[in-house]
Amino acid sequence: MEIKLLQGGVSALLDYLSAHVLSCLVPAFFIAGAISVFVSQAAVLKYFGAQARKWLSYSVASVSGTILAVCSCTVLPLFGGIYKRGAGIGPAVAFLYSGPAINVLAIVYTARLLGYDLGVARFIGAVAFSIVIGLIMATIYRREEREKVAQTLAMPGVADSKSGWKLIIYFVLLVSILIFGASKQWIITGILIVILILILRLWFVREEIMEWLSATGRFAKQIFPLLLIGVFISGILKVVIPESIVSNWVGGNSIRSNFIASIFGALMYFSTLTEVPIIKAFMELGMGKGPALALLLAGPALSLPNMLVIRSIMGNKKTLIYILLVVIMATFTGLVFGTIVS
Repeated sequence: MEIKLLQGGVSALLDYLSAHVLSCLVPAFFIAGAISVFVSQAAVLKYFGAQARKWLSYSVASVSGTILAVCSCTVLPLFGGIYKRGAGIGPAVAFLYSGPAINVLAIVYTARLLGYDLGVARFIGAVAFSIVIGLIMATIYRREEREKVAQTLAMPGVADSKSGWKLIIYFVLLVSILIFGASKQWIITGILIVILILILRLWFVREEIMEWLSATGRFAKQIFPLLLIGVFISGILKVVIPESIVSNWVGGNSIRSNFIASIFGALMYFSTLTEVPIIKAFMELGMGKGPALALLLAGPALSLPNMLVIRSIMGNKKTLIYILLVVIMATFTGLVFGTIVS
């Protein structure tokens, strides 16, 4: 049994390293490093700060996943970048949830494979979740947010060293490399990397590039080891918890079945799009539509590796509250949806 557990953990690690590190996670680290170095704190505060207009900050954060086709782990460096740069906890958490949850490809794939009702419910639920969870977190920590704003305002401003249009092109290239790399379009990705190298040589001085690489390395050192530990444990859990047993516990549309589906989704790691065929297999074994939606809403936004890293960024209490909010809301949303469609 011990050998099977070890094989499960190693297999999950190898799959993760081959499928995500080069094409998704590495570009995300570079984007996070670029945010911390080249994006002014004033810009972050304008759109995501605690004093930013709520309709603006939550609108931008809640639809971010339509642009970034990322999983729950790839979004972590980006979240860490804007949070440490001064973003309010509400908009930052909304971004953290929406990044992997409102993936356009995943929504379309869900509708085609599991039914349009689940596809539409997943999209509406994900947008609503990101906003509601963000607002709740901001309300709980409103005093801390006010202190954060006061400290930020007391800090001297830093002038931007790059013109706006150069930075826009630079970030568009970084995000494009992430998107095309994640979709395995290697020729386009290679062309974009060559263009990025040319831009770096023409527009950036050596000190700026080294600062960017240093910031990227700091994010990688903080996040990557925890991800590997979490993925390894998730692989072991897949061996311990057979799919047949899971499907038996999530049939029908009870609070228990929806709660178990939410917990299962929150603990297990699903790479982008893989949750859809897995849930289809569960549904063919008797999984109800309510629990299926609960898993779809909790799974992409949370995972064991994701939790470990969020804890290192936000601390124990904030991470626990975030996890509880996702699980509770996924449970009752699944219950309501299952009642409607039954």
